[in-house]
Amino acid sequence: MAHHRFDASALAPQVAAPHSPANSKAVHEFKHVAPSVAYIGACTGAKLDDLRMAASVLKGRKSRVKLLVAPASLRDQQAAEQEGTLGILLDAGAELLANSCGMCAGYGENLLPNGAVAVSTTARNFKGRMGSASAQVYLASPYTVAASAVAGRIADPRELLA
Repeated sequence: MAHHRFDASALAPQVAAPHSPANSKAVHEFKHVAPSVAYIGACTGAKLDDLRMAASVLKGRKSRVKLLVAPASLRDQQAAEQEGTLGILLDAGAELLANSCGMCAGYGENLLPNGAVAVSTTARNFKGRMGSASAQVYLASPYTVAASAVAGRIADPRELLA
């Protein structure tokens, strides 16, 4: 069995380009991409810890793009509300959506229209999954999605967390 050793702190955050989670590169490879939507949602990307990650970037800042937040569960939403995390997200300009699969599974009224570009915490970005087949969905961590919302382009969250 082969073993690989590396310094994880030296690795750049990763972003998956359309239309596959396997289409991943370092965040700086996508600095030219300007999403119109930042989506922090679904079971894989909007748990309480994920909401806290996004809030740590968004605290005291405003989103430059449409920021949608769909907490993974009512329990996580209530905990985020009680501890002030949800307030930080809303103060940054987030629109609170229902706890559900929502956009990740192609449900709801906030689906991506033709030509939309989104950066999302969901686990999949297959063509047409979150709306129009012409929409482009980039997958990233809650830190990166929040940083991208603030910057108005896909951004390295380390620049805002330093």
